[in-house]
Amino acid sequence: MSIQSTVRKDWDYLQAAVELSREFATNAVERDREGGNAFAELEKLRESGLLKLNIPTEFGGFGKPWSAVMQVIREFAKVDGSFAHLFGYHCLNMTIVHLTGTPEQAARLYTETANNNWFWGNANNSLDRRVVGRENGDHYVLNGIKGFTSGSPYADILLISFRDQSNEDIFHRAVIPAERQGVIVHNDWDAIGQRQTGSGTLSYQDAIVHKSELIDETYRKGTVLSTFPPILAQLVLSNLFVGSAQGAIAEAAQYTRTQSRPWVTSGVERANEDPIIIRQYGELGIELEAAVSLVDRAIVQVDKAYAQGFDMTAEERGEAGYIVTTANVFSGNASLNICSRVFEVMGARASANKYGFDRFWRNVRTHTLHNPAEYKVLTAGHYVLNGQLPRPGIFS
Repeated sequence: MSIQSTVRKDWDYLQAAVELSREFATNAVERDREGGNAFAELEKLRESGLLKLNIPTEFGGFGKPWSAVMQVIREFAKVDGSFAHLFGYHCLNMTIVHLTGTPEQAARLYTETANNNWFWGNANNSLDRRVVGRENGDHYVLNGIKGFTSGSPYADILLISFRDQSNEDIFHRAVIPAERQGVIVHNDWDAIGQRQTGSGTLSYQDAIVHKSELIDETYRKGTVLSTFPPILAQLVLSNLFVGSAQGAIAEAAQYTRTQSRPWVTSGVERANEDPIIIRQYGELGIELEAAVSLVDRAIVQVDKAYAQGFDMTAEERGEAGYIVTTANVFSGNASLNICSRVFEVMGARASANKYGFDRFWRNVRTHTLHNPAEYKVLTAGHYVLNGQLPRPGIFS
């Protein structure tokens, strides 16, 4: 029986995300400590119906906008940054075919994903050019290794990229089954954060990619919407950042109210009565509200631009890109600060590993290192000073 047939007509995607987040929270600390993979939790995500959230209704999905996707990401990040990342990039990966390929390719893959409730993994790191494809008749033979392949251990289907052996300037993208012979997921991710995203390496040993599996990027070439994926990716991370900060403050406040001890010279009986601690929570809350407001503004702008489809103008894309850039930088910096400073309002005992409060900072820190904020600040500066809209690129 398909998920489509088991989900009620009055299904509330956000309530489904909240309920799933509560389940993830029951063992989030233990899973973060263990690392590796969380296949049981992935199956719960699959059963929830959320994997089809932004697939258009005509192809069997729920047809929700990007704002809905971002709400779910934020909800997951409150307890589990790994699943916020996995879900967000699943939605992004399958959308790339719609944005850059032919309508027929998008329709087929959307429909098959909805019918089979597939989870999409990512082996599309375009900065890593170590995978080379040799043309052989109606297919390519791939060899090499690709890093940062988030979601690959869980994947039913993979978005991949490789360099053409005949011309190193030609870069192909394709969609293939994850169990394709010669595709090896090494499951070797060992970062300080995002520990269950499976973002390690994937290698190819004479793996075949049929030419029919290549994304035909000539069809949408020159359209503004085809350059939109990096903006969506940065918005995914922005919501992961603010969700992590929201989760860190919520868990810290609970701990402060129930377990923190007042300082000996504070003159109060309970830590949550200490005016210094209260003021610190006020500062954290103000910073969080500012970050959330800016990210929410970016979501509205992205929904508005994306709704234009292939009629989107360069100016609409640029305006969305600018506000997402500012939201990403501000929310990343704010979340790093919040997720670190919560220890100041909880006390020394809160640093015990059993609580796992440090996972919020580690998750945000891991992601902010992938896309240096300094270069985004330059992008914003060009706009503010010279009126130059963000130029389409791998990360902008």
